[in-house]
Amino acid sequence: MGDCSQLKTLSSAKAANFGIHSMINTLYLPELREMLAADDAVGLREFCSALHAGRTADFMEGLTPVEAWAVLRAADRPTRVKIFGFLEEEVQVSILESGEPTELAELIAEMPPDDRVDLLNEVDPAVVEKMLPLVPTEERRDILRLRAYPEGTAGSVMTTEVARLPETLTVREALEEIGRQAQDLETIYYIYIVGSENHLRGLVSARQLVTHLGKPSTLLSDLMKRDLVTVEATDDQETVAEKVADFDFLAIPVVDAEQHLVGIITHDDVIDVLQEEATEDAYLAGAVEPLEESYLATPLLHLTRLRAGWLTVLFGFALLTAIALESYGKALEAVWLVWFLPLVISSGGNTGSQSATLIIRALTTKEISPSDWLSIVWRELMMGALLGAFLSAIGYLAGYFLAPSPTAALVIPITLMLVVLCGTMLGALLPLLFKKMGLDPALMSTPFVAGIIDIVGIVLYMNVAIYLL
Repeated sequence: MGDCSQLKTLSSAKAANFGIHSMINTLYLPELREMLAADDAVGLREFCSALHAGRTADFMEGLTPVEAWAVLRAADRPTRVKIFGFLEEEVQVSILESGEPTELAELIAEMPPDDRVDLLNEVDPAVVEKMLPLVPTEERRDILRLRAYPEGTAGSVMTTEVARLPETLTVREALEEIGRQAQDLETIYYIYIVGSENHLRGLVSARQLVTHLGKPSTLLSDLMKRDLVTVEATDDQETVAEKVADFDFLAIPVVDAEQHLVGIITHDDVIDVLQEEATEDAYLAGAVEPLEESYLATPLLHLTRLRAGWLTVLFGFALLTAIALESYGKALEAVWLVWFLPLVISSGGNTGSQSATLIIRALTTKEISPSDWLSIVWRELMMGALLGAFLSAIGYLAGYFLAPSPTAALVIPITLMLVVLCGTMLGALLPLLFKKMGLDPALMSTPFVAGIIDIVGIVLYMNVAIYLL
């Protein structure tokens, strides 16, 4: 076909009603492939410019990397870069590894600094080595500088495209200069004021400049805010994200040890960091090593290996549980004790998992710190006593009817009280211990806590039974 007018009339409501994926399969992929086969540059260019870049990238889902790049080549350079930025990372990597290096070097040069560095870190190093000499000198230096920062630090997620001005400018001069810089900047809401050697002095907002249009001769030095919240390029990205969230910043400046302004981290990058950290914690809480790629894109054997590590540890705890049971063989000759064994160990594991979840969450949000351990111990003891008393009352009623005597039934409530107390204490203290050791508290996953408490529960249950019976 020769045009793409149907794409222009596509409404968001229609997309919501029928679903993006169904429309792609039934309409747009065949049309795109038809335009590619006919080498319809006009139609492809119209397709690329008709909608928001993110929606266009959605409609391209299902194309091979070669086909996707053929579509993008028909667009003008700014549009091409925008759409490329919304493609799946796997597709972006495939395009860079299989395309023409000269064309792709131009694409890389136009991308936001932080995005292109993240992408190049996923590309085959041999391809990157061939491509970098083709990138313009200034952009190449910027790429090498950002790639030097370790993964997970502020420097690795910052952008070097910063609105910066000297404090000697007036409001009028500042607006004129920002007008010249704006095309190359990711955000101009915050304008950073620097000294002659790029030392960070302060900032003014675009709003301040606009509201002072009636006083165009006002100096930036009279407007700027000097007491700034900054981060260093070597700071952990999670710490940076917490600062931005705490102060509701749209961006935060990144400085080096000498307070030179080296870049900024914008709110959209902070959202990515928070999502990444939350995803990692969710994996660890489920006793799974974090995935580097999506679930379906992760090779089966690699996914198996990631799960096998923690499962082996948990299997070891289960084996210790079996050994503990074997050592109390005589006590288990009282068959009715076996009936209550799952109840006892699950009560301890469940309360321990609850405590671990509460403490890990509180540590993540900075509500508590390891120095609060005494208050936490006291609260968990009281909580464990209340929960234990409640469960013990229910347990005794069940034991009264199933145990051989009311005295024998006391094994159940006594054990439940002890196990619940141990569960709450271990579930609370183990994440605190990990945090104190500088480890991620999420490593103390709920299955891990439950495995420890299972063993403790069996030991307590058997010893209480031996003592009373």
